[in-house]
Amino acid sequence: MNQRVHVIVHGRVQGVYFRASTRDRARHLGLAGWVHNCPDGSVEVLAEGQKTHLEQLITWCHGGPPGAVVTGLNVEWQEATGEFVGFVVKY
Repeated sequence: MNQRVHVIVHGRVQGVYFRASTRDRARHLGLAGWVHNCPDGSVEVLAEGQKTHLEQLITWCHGGPPGAVVTGLNVEWQEATGEFVGFVVKY
């Protein structure tokens, strides 16, 4: 059974390829959803898939790509809706 996770990543996470790296990691894990930059400098991730794969994505988000300095994550588990096909960067 799939689940959904909503993650807000805080720190120096814009301008360091965080969105593209998150997209690549999520696709590698077989997840669906999106990632985008927020006006406050954070990055928002909404992903659906197997819980173990979502947990791996969350673990990856704690560090992010080289150049990122993650200071914290807000993680909220939700019920999956199945509305996504693939994983994309939202602009």
